[in-house]
Amino acid sequence: MVVRVTELVAESVRVAKHFVGPLGRRWAHVRSVARAAETLRATIDETDGPVLVAAAWLHDIGYAPDLALTRFHPLDGARYLRDEGWPERVVNLVAHHSGARFEAAERGLEVELSAFPLEDSPVMDALLMADLTTGPDGSKLRYRERIAEILSRYPVDDPVHRAWLKAADPLEASIERVKQRLKDKLLSEEGL
Repeated sequence: MVVRVTELVAESVRVAKHFVGPLGRRWAHVRSVARAAETLRATIDETDGPVLVAAAWLHDIGYAPDLALTRFHPLDGARYLRDEGWPERVVNLVAHHSGARFEAAERGLEVELSAFPLEDSPVMDALLMADLTTGPDGSKLRYRERIAEILSRYPVDDPVHRAWLKAADPLEASIERVKQRLKDKLLSEEGL
């Protein structure tokens, strides 16, 4: 199956619902991340909006039991999407969402993740912001609250905990860039 850009968002909703819908709380998280991404479209180029929103819908499909081959959800989700013919940008955003490179290093999966190029762009920043300001139940959180919540769920010797100790500060720069873009857009709209 090859996904056309004109069908990108609708197909991403369908696929996410299929794989993540049965996961309860995770589905609430994904729906809220997608809503946040819709709002954050204002911070990116208009033509990139469908890519951002599709990646938001699909970012956690790797948690689905049928796809969880390595148990590292960014990699498992990206591999599935690549194999199904999804656009490369969506696949790469899913692979690298929310600082996956830090956790890949902790899990010894850097080589596997490197098959997917890391996009350093306003689109990635917006995806990070949407995901990392949304709690696991879909609630809105500040970035540092979300990091604290993640750290509280995993013991100190867990790769996720170790990864977030390293990722929290570097990823905060993405959040700050999105906040600045939102401010700039507001000022622009007010003619200031």
